[in-house]
Amino acid sequence: MSSRDAAATRQRILEHARRQFARHGYGAVAVKGVADAAGVSPNLITRYFGGKEGLFLAATRVEIPVSDSFDGDLSTLGARLAASIVRRWSGPPGEDPLLVLQRASGERPEAAEALAAFLDAQSLQPLLRHLRASGLDETEARDRAAAIDAFVLGVSTRRRVLRSALGDPAELEAWLGATIQRLADGG
Repeated sequence: MSSRDAAATRQRILEHARRQFARHGYGAVAVKGVADAAGVSPNLITRYFGGKEGLFLAATRVEIPVSDSFDGDLSTLGARLAASIVRRWSGPPGEDPLLVLQRASGERPEAAEALAAFLDAQSLQPLLRHLRASGLDETEARDRAAAIDAFVLGVSTRRRVLRSALGDPAELEAWLGATIQRLADGG
């Protein structure tokens, strides 16, 4: 198998694993089921990922593209961050590694730890840096960042884990933006 074929096969396995982990949770997913869906042998998953745990960890690696949300003035942070969030949520939910982590965090302590570390590194810390750079002191920046982070995580959990429809994307973006802005402004 060429390295290009191997990379494509690995990616196909990860896509099927993400869908299955997102739909069924960690405990209900079997390596054989992922292998069958991806059209490969279970041995290949073991070779590429070392087994179910390695497959899960590889399937949940992700970056949140919010860095562009922090380019600009604090007064428009809510609109920029909401646009980034709604764009991410508009993708196919079965392939979202963050959803996989959220769902698995209730049944696997290491998934909860991975989710907390991921959110801290990809979301909370960049937001905190932006708020400090906007002139807020450490305490105020930390409090506002924690409030925004908790709000977004709550809405995300409601939408993704509980599978609640939250309305039209444009309306959702406007509501998220206004709420995030109030929190960023200290309200």
